[in-house]
Amino acid sequence: MDPIVTDAYAVIMAGGNGERFWPLSTRAKPKQFLSLVGGKPLLTLAVERLKGLFPPERIYVITADRLLKATADAAPGLPSANLIGEPCRRDTAAAVASACGLVRRLSPHGVVCILTADQLIEDAAAFRQVLRDAVAQATEKDAIVTLGIHPTYPATGFGYIEAGAPQETGTQTSFCAVDRFVEKPPLETAKTYLESGRFLWNAGMFIWRADVMQKALSENVPELAALSDRLAAAPSADAAIAEIAASYPSLTPISIDFAVMEHVRNILVARCSFGWDDVGSWGSLISHFAADPDGNVLLGSCEQIDAHRNIVISEGRLTALIGVEGLAVVQTANATLICPQEQAQRIKALLKKIAARNDADAYL
Repeated sequence: MDPIVTDAYAVIMAGGNGERFWPLSTRAKPKQFLSLVGGKPLLTLAVERLKGLFPPERIYVITADRLLKATADAAPGLPSANLIGEPCRRDTAAAVASACGLVRRLSPHGVVCILTADQLIEDAAAFRQVLRDAVAQATEKDAIVTLGIHPTYPATGFGYIEAGAPQETGTQTSFCAVDRFVEKPPLETAKTYLESGRFLWNAGMFIWRADVMQKALSENVPELAALSDRLAAAPSADAAIAEIAASYPSLTPISIDFAVMEHVRNILVARCSFGWDDVGSWGSLISHFAADPDGNVLLGSCEQIDAHRNIVISEGRLTALIGVEGLAVVQTANATLICPQEQAQRIKALLKKIAARNDADAYL
């Protein structure tokens, strides 16, 4: 079993509105509660891969108030007090500030590992080794550590990190300085990134000492630094939760990337190869399932003639395809989605139209 890291806390971000995998995911059942791969909800897998590295009492999940029961069901081994409900959405920087304050209340120099609930990681042991090495670097240095994934194709749906000078760390994991963060690039730019070998996918996971992040918040988003200070000074865990509930509505929504990461310079990136997938769209699921001879992934009751490279999920009914290619077809009890896989990113725009319907609650 992996040795437990000392004075380190895992904080799993598990919000979401159930948009990317609509209609299978909804507001009440966003992506982290779907058993897309592996037979278990993504959140369950996210907690399980930390086993042996963090004790349950040092694993927190930050989610929406309305999702607390579903979160408890998907993470049954965690103390209920470690499931933190946000009263409203204020993007990732508010969640990070909350995590920072909650950890500082317990350990002023504790290391915070901001992790995700909705990604797939194939090699859990390799992931734990990266976390162990990242915690060591964050403990020793006044640095923010982020995880970068070696790209395998010129993705346009991910952010990138340009790695700079290699660092001497004596760890199994290789670390580099960070030259810059880049937002989702166009295809031709992504191709040059892949060819250069200098760019990594931004996995959206961060490791830092609580005092280091508090300094970065103070310099860049004082409003959130003040929230963190109030949580750190809370006389009890219940008082800290009450402070989150009272403070959130007045906060300005902003991502941690825009709020902090693009402004600070004390960042290290870990070069990671543990089999990572953001599973950000229906088309991304194809590589995780066995396809039929025509390249179709057919889940549920499906038949096809002369159809190629489609992904079909059919709940409770037969779905039949004839002569179509590259589609995502998702049948649920309440709705059906049919679109080219390369246009699945437009689901969010579609849901805005559905939200304007008088019967929107039945579908969202």
